[in-house]
Amino acid sequence: MAALLQTDLPDLQLLSRGKVRDVYATSSPDHLLFVATDRISVYDVILNSGIPDKGKLLTSISLFWFEKLKHVIPNHLVTVNIDEMPNEVQQYREQLEGRTMLVRKAKIVPIEAIVRGYITGSAWAEYQKSQTVCGIPISEKMVESQKFPTPIFTPSTKAEQGVHDENISPEKAAQLIGQDLFGRIQAASLQLYTAAAEYAESCGLILADTKFEFGLIPSTSVGQDELILVDEVLTPDSSRYWPRDQYEPGKGQPSFDKQYVRNALTAAGYRKGLESGPNENGEGWRIDDIVIEGTRKRYKEAEQMLKSSHS
Repeated sequence: MAALLQTDLPDLQLLSRGKVRDVYATSSPDHLLFVATDRISVYDVILNSGIPDKGKLLTSISLFWFEKLKHVIPNHLVTVNIDEMPNEVQQYREQLEGRTMLVRKAKIVPIEAIVRGYITGSAWAEYQKSQTVCGIPISEKMVESQKFPTPIFTPSTKAEQGVHDENISPEKAAQLIGQDLFGRIQAASLQLYTAAAEYAESCGLILADTKFEFGLIPSTSVGQDELILVDEVLTPDSSRYWPRDQYEPGKGQPSFDKQYVRNALTAAGYRKGLESGPNENGEGWRIDDIVIEGTRKRYKEAEQMLKSSHS
């Protein structure tokens, strides 16, 4: 089974290729076509290897959560039915089936909204040095993977491709986007995380942390623009999921997310900032077939646990 690393839709205007998504303009001025490829990135760098079916799994999980959380905040999804998309899109059905969404255009808010329910990853590394997480003092004495007393909101910059996102303080984020919009995003993010974490736990999954992205669309009423959820939501690409039955504070946890790939690359000598490959030959990094298949299985298992537990 081959991975789809790049879409080829010559009759559509390509607007951007992100770490995972290819975004196209359509004949509808209010809509964009989001296509989830099988690319995978680590430390903000796209690997040469893809994960077969990954784009379809990400799309399936995002659709599940968009539906489940629409009572918290509206989202940008219009349709996933290719028959309901503009005519010029339908000719590419074979490439697009199961991995594309027609979405509303929105003005993207230039921060990433990260909510952490457990101390792990870069948050754990920072806490060990300074007893802070993204500059926020943590008074409790914590061990790795421990649950925070309440989830914390830790924004980051939304970097251009190939540039690392940077954790910033809530104060800096509020300066960047304005205090009012920051407050709306913080409240929505914490509400989304709390609802999702509660549901995930009932499926045997711990949602350790996640990243949301938001956009603004013109409001039907006079006044401020409407805030909506955009991009993907609560996938293993943007979230850390741990198996609840194996959870043990005080160490790193087995996971259903990209941490598995990060660990494999780190063992092979990869580190943040070393982008060009093991021999510095500029060819980039690949992962072994066993890591590719292991990653696909983990994403698939997370999807099945989320979608089948309460069906």
